[in-house]
Amino acid sequence: MESGPEAFAGAAFALFGAGLLLWTGARVRVGAPVAEGAGRAVGVATGVGFGTLFLATGCWLLGAL
Repeated sequence: MESGPEAFAGAAFALFGAGLLLWTGARVRVGAPVAEGAGRAVGVATGVGFGTLFLATGCWLLGAL
C-alpha cells in the first residue's frame, strides 16, 4: 500500500531525467541552444547535471521497493 506513491515518484523522476538527458543530447547534436540566454557550456552542464540527478533519484526510489 505504501509502495504505490514511491513507485509513481520513482518512475516520474526516472522518466523526466532520461527525457532531459535525451533532449539535451539532441540539442547539442544539432547545435541548438540548450538554455535560452545562457552560455553553451553552462546550459549543457546544467542539463546533464539535473538529468543525471533526476535519473539517479528515480532509480534509487525504484530500487528501494
